[in-house]
Amino acid sequence: MRKLKAIKLKDVKDFFKKLPKFLGERAFLVFLALLGLSMAFGGLIFYQYNTLIEQTESDPTEKQLKFKSKTYQRILEIWQEKENKFKETDLKVYPNLFVP
Repeated sequence: MRKLKAIKLKDVKDFFKKLPKFLGERAFLVFLALLGLSMAFGGLIFYQYNTLIEQTESDPTEKQLKFKSKTYQRILEIWQEKENKFKETDLKVYPNLFVP
């Protein structure tokens, strides 16, 4: 029976010390690999969102929204009150404190 070789901490440290030099020497290939990886990841996300939109299209048989005219009228009254208060501020004349 074959035994697995134990990974030593020193080997892992040496690998990570050599990694930047290795990647720097092959910068163009690393760039192409990362570009391909990001394109694949972006395509996967786009595909997922595209299929989610197609699956969640709304049914016209769903419950219709009801317009509540009483609530709408109350909102219009509140807006009218606020507008009147705003217009009242234009009529008031404030004294200029900087002119003697």
